[in-house]
Amino acid sequence: MIVFAYAGQGSQYVGMGQDIYDAYNEYKENIDSFSELSNIADLMKNGPEEDLTQTKNTQPAFALFALGVTETLKANGIKPDATLGLSLGEYGALYASGVIGKEDYVNTVAYRGQVMQEAAEDLTCSMSAILGLEADAVNEAVAKITDGFVTVANYNCPGQYVICGDEDAVVKAEELLKEAGAKRCIRLKVSGPFHTKYMEPAAVKLRKRLDEIELKEASIPVAMNVTGELLSKDDDIRALLEKQIQSSVHFEEDIIKMLELGADTFVEVGPGKVLAGFIKKTAKAKGVEVNVYSIDSVDDMKKVIEELK
Repeated sequence: MIVFAYAGQGSQYVGMGQDIYDAYNEYKENIDSFSELSNIADLMKNGPEEDLTQTKNTQPAFALFALGVTETLKANGIKPDATLGLSLGEYGALYASGVIGKEDYVNTVAYRGQVMQEAAEDLTCSMSAILGLEADAVNEAVAKITDGFVTVANYNCPGQYVICGDEDAVVKAEELLKEAGAKRCIRLKVSGPFHTKYMEPAAVKLRKRLDEIELKEASIPVAMNVTGELLSKDDDIRALLEKQIQSSVHFEEDIIKMLELGADTFVEVGPGKVLAGFIKKTAKAKGVEVNVYSIDSVDDMKKVIEELK
């Protein structure tokens, strides 16, 4: 059972996907089909990096990359049996599962990046990756902070969770987490307090956009960040996506759902190889052996096509 796993922002770099663009017509044609985003395609190829890393540019860049990779794999006979994604990667998962069309996928992600960047302006928050503790211990420590705001923004995999909030509250939480046995608390470079209550203005704007597009029933299982469950016919997808950018991402639980379905092969649609680590750690904790591929380069693409076709 093959699962396509779509990455969230953070692993972008100048030149992302360029060797795939040069080697595969399917990738090139899908990127070029969005002429209105030619500036994003140019940033992907030429930078500068400081512009590419702006959320309003990063998110559509990831969508274009994911679209190109997905269509190239499909053209070579490789299709997913289920999908999942981290944060903005969830939109890639919804595209690959047939929920959202190509145009709406890329353009909605571009709009999402714009409104999230706008919501983050003038906000000073901090984000910290907590290593070496289980989720319950992290939740317990964060719950003790009543002076200021801090929350768990990402449940990535066993022993790796991310907290986000006001600087003073994050500092206090880090102290409690270290006392509880955390091996490290690593400050992350972020452009905004994503997946917290501070993204509510972006969520409101995003919902209006979501109400304007067509969403279909998923053709294959897809896991959702907000619930940590598989999407069901009764779920309100628009409400889940509206909530997603202001709520915790339950990616570890999403991986577990895929393992419970019988997933034995994961293909990470990057750029980067971040999700591969999360998937391997989660599978190991569950005592399950899986094969994990990451597509970040043309060599990665060739390997996946050769071994999975």
